[in-house]
Amino acid sequence: MTKYGSFPGSRPRRLRTTPAMRRMVAETRLHPADLILPAFVREGISAPVAIGSMPGVYQHTRDTLKKAAVEAVEAGVSGIMLFGVPEESKKDAAGTVGTDPDGILQVALRDVRAEVGDDLIVMSDLCLDEFTDHGHCGVLDAEGRVDNDATLERYAEMAQVQADAGAHVVGPSGMMDGQVGVIRDALDQAGHEDVSVLAYSVKYSSAFFGPFREAVGSSLKGDRKTYQQDPANARESLRELALDLEEGADMVMVKPAGPYLDILAKVADAVDVPVAAYQISGEYAMIEAAAERGWIDRDKAIMEALTGIKRAGANMILTYWATEVARQLRAG
Repeated sequence: MTKYGSFPGSRPRRLRTTPAMRRMVAETRLHPADLILPAFVREGISAPVAIGSMPGVYQHTRDTLKKAAVEAVEAGVSGIMLFGVPEESKKDAAGTVGTDPDGILQVALRDVRAEVGDDLIVMSDLCLDEFTDHGHCGVLDAEGRVDNDATLERYAEMAQVQADAGAHVVGPSGMMDGQVGVIRDALDQAGHEDVSVLAYSVKYSSAFFGPFREAVGSSLKGDRKTYQQDPANARESLRELALDLEEGADMVMVKPAGPYLDILAKVADAVDVPVAAYQISGEYAMIEAAAERGWIDRDKAIMEALTGIKRAGANMILTYWATEVARQLRAG
């Protein structure tokens, strides 16, 4: 082929020639410390229960949860986010088992802290949906609507009992107006000034939450569109973000992650606090299902999805693959 002048004058492919070259010039790098493992602990079971819509994920017993926490530490994962699954008979309209010091979530927090101490950041989902018989994230008024301010009183109690049980971080996920400020005040009044608040500042009413309903044994009737955000909106996210920061959030989260990378990038550009993103159950299930059918390369798809979340601006990623991916990253 005849070469004309210096065309092409620029050859970006030179920096893609070998795996070593691509690794050297990579702009985004995943690290085990970026990862947080969400984990479910279920009351009243003697062996882990597989979650059918999330292959490889289980509802843990207290003992297997402790084992999972130790494995996360050994892999270099930074944190574990705990969700409690109570016995169905213990659910009620106010989610009282969620504030019972002997409720499954508080028991699990004590178990994990006793097992790993400060080697793993122990985080606690602060919400009522796992504990209410109607499945909503708050208490209901006489007309069946979620009562924002009455729910805040319950969240304040939850924050205190979760901190008492050993949570390093509480994660209010209910999207109630004013939740961060109320929780911060409740923690401080109880002498838990060192407990951090990871605010679910941007949480959309998403179809991708489907498998999570099975994971926590949800009793949800209806939907959560009156308190979780509309997927059509972006500016609203920045308003929610600003309010949570004013109320004292130490860290902020975008959830889901993959379908909302544009929002994640806006949030990351707007703040000077750590930003988390939650790769939720539906994101996990889609990759696992497609891989099981041979349609995609599972391991490569997982890494690509997580790299995209990190590239968009997440400092921390909650993912059900946390321990597995951390081991792979350590192995090189």
